[in-house]
Amino acid sequence: MRDTRPNVILFLTDDQGYWALGCSGNKELHTPNIDRLAREGVRFENFFCTSPVCSPARASILTGRIPSQHGVHDWIRGGNGNKPTDPPIEYLQGIPGYTDYMARQGYTCGICGKWHLGAAGKPQKSYSHWFIARQAGAGTYIDSEMFSGEEVTKTKGYLTDIITDDALGFIENCHQEGKPFYLNLAFTAPHGPLVDQHKKEYVDHYMACTFDDIPQDSRHPWSPSHPVEIQYSESFMRKDRSHLTLKDLLAGYYAAIQGVDDSVGRVMKKLDELGIRENTLVVFMSDNGFNCGHHGIWGKGNATNPLNMYDTSVKVPCIFFMPGTIRQNATEDALLSQYDFMPTLLDFLNIENPEAASLPGRSFLSALLTDENHEYRDSITVFDEYGPVRMVRTKTWKLIHRYPYGPDELYDLSRDPNEKLNLLAENRPFGYEPGDIEAKVIELRAAMEQFFRKYTDPDKDGRVEPVCGRGQLRKVGPEAEGRLTFSPWVLQEYKR
Repeated sequence: MRDTRPNVILFLTDDQGYWALGCSGNKELHTPNIDRLAREGVRFENFFCTSPVCSPARASILTGRIPSQHGVHDWIRGGNGNKPTDPPIEYLQGIPGYTDYMARQGYTCGICGKWHLGAAGKPQKSYSHWFIARQAGAGTYIDSEMFSGEEVTKTKGYLTDIITDDALGFIENCHQEGKPFYLNLAFTAPHGPLVDQHKKEYVDHYMACTFDDIPQDSRHPWSPSHPVEIQYSESFMRKDRSHLTLKDLLAGYYAAIQGVDDSVGRVMKKLDELGIRENTLVVFMSDNGFNCGHHGIWGKGNATNPLNMYDTSVKVPCIFFMPGTIRQNATEDALLSQYDFMPTLLDFLNIENPEAASLPGRSFLSALLTDENHEYRDSITVFDEYGPVRMVRTKTWKLIHRYPYGPDELYDLSRDPNEKLNLLAENRPFGYEPGDIEAKVIELRAAMEQFFRKYTDPDKDGRVEPVCGRGQLRKVGPEAEGRLTFSPWVLQEYKR
């Protein structure tokens, strides 16, 4: 007898800014399949990652915990287990994820693509299907090596298509077995490398674009003159190239996203062929944002020193779709976070989370089902962290606090939505009463400190870790046993 409980598919992209979709207003990026999900579902305009870099954000999506609870504070540099000199580390060992709860209720859980949470060659978190990029964080899109379970296999072709092929097989197998499934189709796109790696017809098309939707601000004073994300693309470009242009990089970024859109279309077609579209919850999300020249930055939160928390780094696309269940053609502007995803998903599936009281997230299921007033609207604050950098954001204000000495930033988003004017800088604008700015800082800092005091595990507190965006080497706290936990800042990492 076929189990009629809803299936779940999470499309998770890598380094996709909230601005990088047609349905978000981008006039040159071609994403018809994702745009259709938005048109026939609910799109969230103010959805934030928990940390503006891949590994901590992905850990938070999976566990519902902030980085200072799960202990992943930077992208995983050590412990991936993808080479003999790098012994595997299970960073989330002993921490339950929603896939654990789903598997206990009879769901078959599969992941295809990017894991990047340590020990890549070992299936974890109740995933019975494990098809993981061996490259861990990033690498070639052409003829990539994958972990299929614990075995290494060499693929042929374009990685986005390869992992989609595997996902389609997983869906087919689960359907034949009559069991409900959860699929995390975790693309490596549009993470770099961005040149000489993507489909030529798409790259050629975008090379003719003007990219008017992307502001090219003057280089940010905290950004290195030669950003790591650009160096990384250079390390994979053809040897006959002497240099890269801005258009080369932008065309590659857009081409990678269009490749993702093609894959979304293929998966949705498969659901139609099997007659299960109406019984499948589909979510589209990215792990973190990305700057392609916004604020004079190329990259995400670790594109600058000190680490940054601009909306272009911390805000991500988020769409929910399920015909006949999720309301259609709806846009929500409430502030929500990736730590709200787990409680919402489990609420939707009527699966209990025994640790819900100790987690920061709240279900926003009501926003998916009805357009009436929602209780979650009262929660107008989100919190982010990246090591010693923490952020509190409301609809109209953002405070970024760097422990212990700053520099701090305060933005009045009602007057300055693009975060151009730091009100804590030396030259303050006119228009505020004496004491207004100081009072706002005190108010926001109190809310921020109360939140993190409530949820932080003292052994995993990011405030005391030397996170600088160059990668995490091992677990933090007592398990580090005095060893170096994070790679130090360097300006030059990649060589041709």
